Amino acid sequence: MWSSFWEFTWLMVVIFAFVAYLLVLFYILSDLFRDHQLSGWAKAAWILFLIVVPYLTSLVYLIARGRGMSRRTIAAQQQMQDQTNDYIRSVAGKSAAEQIADAKSLLDAGTITEAELGALKAKALA
Repeated sequence: MWSSFWEFTWLMVVIFAFVAYLLVLFYILSDLFRDHQLSGWAKAAWILFLIVVPYLTSLVYLIARGRGMSRRTIAAQQQMQDQTNDYIRSVAGKSAAEQIADAKSLLDAGTITEAELGALKAKALA
């Protein structure tokens, strides 16, 4: 099927470059929709240029808005971490009776089984 090793190697390089480009493209698109300061028309223009002249537009976007991309990514990660910490504090701050009552309501709703209720009770009382 392959006439030579080098054709196969070249195919792998091309596939790698294409996948890398797709990752950059999706990162740019997610950053565009994460940016609340950019107007809808500006977002539409960036997307249009990404379709028409994809490689050049990607390069220009990374150069022009790269610093803002990192700030928005860090802010999104910080927001997710804060939400996780708030959830952990809300669960950890409950008394054993509240945790058991929550588990009982899950059992009544059919979400968990009796065995899982027993395990949650043991964990709450531990």
